[in-house]
Amino acid sequence: MTSTGPVAVRTMHARTCEISQPADVLDLLGEGGFVWWHDDDLIVTSGVAARVPVAEVTAALHAITGATDDLIACGALPFVDASAGTLTIPARTLRVDARGARLTTIDGAHTAAEPRVGRVPRHFGVDAVQDLNDWDSAVASALAMIDDGILHKVVLAREVVVEADAPFSIATAAATLRRTQPGCFVFADGNFIGASPELLVRRRGTDVTSRPMAGTVPRQQSVVDDDAAIAALATSVKDNEEHHYVVDAVVEVLARHCGSLDVSAPEPVRLTTVTHLTTTITGTLDGTDTPSALELAVALHPTPAVGGTPGAAAVAAIAALEPFDRGRYGGAVGWVDARGDGEFAVALRCAELDGTRARLLAGAGIVAGSDPDLEWAETQAKLEPMLRTLVRP
Repeated sequence: MTSTGPVAVRTMHARTCEISQPADVLDLLGEGGFVWWHDDDLIVTSGVAARVPVAEVTAALHAITGATDDLIACGALPFVDASAGTLTIPARTLRVDARGARLTTIDGAHTAAEPRVGRVPRHFGVDAVQDLNDWDSAVASALAMIDDGILHKVVLAREVVVEADAPFSIATAAATLRRTQPGCFVFADGNFIGASPELLVRRRGTDVTSRPMAGTVPRQQSVVDDDAAIAALATSVKDNEEHHYVVDAVVEVLARHCGSLDVSAPEPVRLTTVTHLTTTITGTLDGTDTPSALELAVALHPTPAVGGTPGAAAVAAIAALEPFDRGRYGGAVGWVDARGDGEFAVALRCAELDGTRARLLAGAGIVAGSDPDLEWAETQAKLEPMLRTLVRP
């Protein structure tokens, strides 16, 4: 059953029961389902009870009778105009956390198992759609806009396409990302899958947390070289400038809703292929102003980590300089419950899977002093986790 708003979900009833955790939790993933996997917390869904516009999500969740805290709306929002996106209320939701495993089912909603892949891909073709000349030209145009004062920063992305001899499996890719990308938010929304290190926003009651990342160096092979690269990152004027654009933008939005904010000093966070400068921002919502996690995510998006600054000018530059539609790349992905609690990450290190074809995107922040070759190398490092996940001859 599908819906474009809360009216059609008023006759729905949700049931939640405790269950034994399945041996393979991804067996419950249904066609078009959703995965959210971070630390020891897991959400896996199947089927669609309703697809709901962002503005109607809270009302739709409240309209379902028998709902518990485990009933959620989930999904990935588009990079362009996240407020015009939709989330899914799943027909069946498995949640596993410190409280155990619970299964929530909406009566009468249809579920369908994920189609099983007949065989594992073994032969691959990998194509960088935009070549170095295309990239150099886009970066040069961005730097000219920065010199002219139109922009301070803009994030430019490029795309890579992988063709395989057999269809890719969402469940297999999610399990691989979970194993190889510790500390990241492993997500899947239908055919859109990734492992993002960047928390856009989390809300638990009145507590709000955001963890913006910007300023990047690729990991090095030796410990000595890696430590040296990270030390250079921490003192880099360019990278710290890029990072503070993002932090300032997040603080500006959260300050409208929080009575107080605590902003940590930037620190390097090592991931499998890159190290990012990272700031943790925590706050407490004003008692008279309690937007949901979804509303906060829409208000924050796009941060300068994926767009740029000034925001409107950066989004316009992206549309002019990138020869493709970002789709859900760089958007917000996550979930929200009827209380307004939830988590959203920035949709990074991701791919759209379409049968035997995968489309990957990765970007780099362009600021004054950016070197096109170094920014290209940064996108290579960001593409590597998903390429390793999919290209397994």
